[in-house]
Amino acid sequence: MRERPIDSVIDLIDPTLNRIHGMTVEEARTRIASGDPDLVRGIDGSFAIVSHSDETVRMARSLDRPMRYFLAKRAEGPALIVSDRIDAIFAWLDREGLAAQFHPSYTRMVPAHHVTEIRLVGCPDPDAVHTRFFAPARNAFSADLDELGRRYVGALADEIAKWLRDLPGEAPVGVFFSGGVDSGCVFLTMYKLFCDLGLNLGRLKAFTLSLGGGTDLEQARAFLRPLGLELFLEPIEMAADRLDPLEAVRVLEDYKPLDVESAAMAIALCRGIRERYPQWRYVADGDGGDENLKDYPIEESAELTIKSVLNNPMLYQEGWGVGTFKHSKTYSGGQSRSCARGYAPLRRFGFEGFSPFMQPEVIAAAEGIPFIALTGWDVARLYALKGEIVARGVRQMTGMEMPVFPKRRFQHGALADAERNRIAFAETDYRAHFASLYV
Repeated sequence: MRERPIDSVIDLIDPTLNRIHGMTVEEARTRIASGDPDLVRGIDGSFAIVSHSDETVRMARSLDRPMRYFLAKRAEGPALIVSDRIDAIFAWLDREGLAAQFHPSYTRMVPAHHVTEIRLVGCPDPDAVHTRFFAPARNAFSADLDELGRRYVGALADEIAKWLRDLPGEAPVGVFFSGGVDSGCVFLTMYKLFCDLGLNLGRLKAFTLSLGGGTDLEQARAFLRPLGLELFLEPIEMAADRLDPLEAVRVLEDYKPLDVESAAMAIALCRGIRERYPQWRYVADGDGGDENLKDYPIEESAELTIKSVLNNPMLYQEGWGVGTFKHSKTYSGGQSRSCARGYAPLRRFGFEGFSPFMQPEVIAAAEGIPFIALTGWDVARLYALKGEIVARGVRQMTGMEMPVFPKRRFQHGALADAERNRIAFAETDYRAHFASLYV
């Protein structure tokens, strides 16, 4: 971890967490320092990097990594503290005697897919400038479902292959697996790559969480059994009373109920794996698949219509976008905000995670799908489209027929229905608990 108070930029992000292909972290840092969006777009992998020269600081991150900053006042001039966590920023300020300046809402999140530029010029605090570096073409492909599936799952396979090649030779690899479309696609693609690359299949496991008898475990078995792959399944079963949504608020550093609930499940799964395997490090998941293929219940949000979902590029990944009224400077929007629900629990328990659906080339393969032409603005058709495209892609890339089950959220499948009251808190409750951490 690097700390450089001399030049007023305190970088608390662990550089070893960057996984960049084809260049060093310092080469990537130089690209970000240039501010050239085309150069930054050429950084391949997962990263959160800050670069500075004199009073100009530039920061950029990929979708799968949170990156936060806070501008503090000191007698010798402003200090910019950068971290993946709010509590780490507060801890640094506290050590420096600057805690009185802090409030969680004063921190800022670097929005994914943008270079964020800020100048350290003192009071009043300058507003950041955001320059987009990732803008995939929309509606770029034909309406042939087989071709769309091949592109999408093919891009996923390329990203997983790069990740596998970078791992230590005999490191075990786990997949967070529910038997749903996204985790199912990741696992089957991973399995095929293990075979194609000549890797030891004994290194691979599919971890499924079941709290108090959650239904995901039976779905996972029903997914793997007809494919002859049930031997890879490793259930992580525990009593539902080990679930603690208030712990999830502290780990996640957010208070949106759906994200808190998902993070609580991720914490339980990480804790269960860590208790069983003290040395396990590498896990992959299906986060980002719903966002890519726009598979969220539109009717659950009064703000959404199918037209807003299909007309706004990367709405689920980025929210309403930088510079809009609904974009949170403290948290960003969409998956750019909610990426912490997976990242933070994994870091809390010492795992290194990988979300292949959140990589730019996979997102680009999804954004090129002609959703309007394929759905005719029909909501039911939109919901069905994801399973059709992914199953066709899996068939072409792996030769396997992937079972497709109805969508359900992580917190609904991992937790038994009778135990739902354990996460039945309102956003106001979670907000109050988060605020209490800094009283």
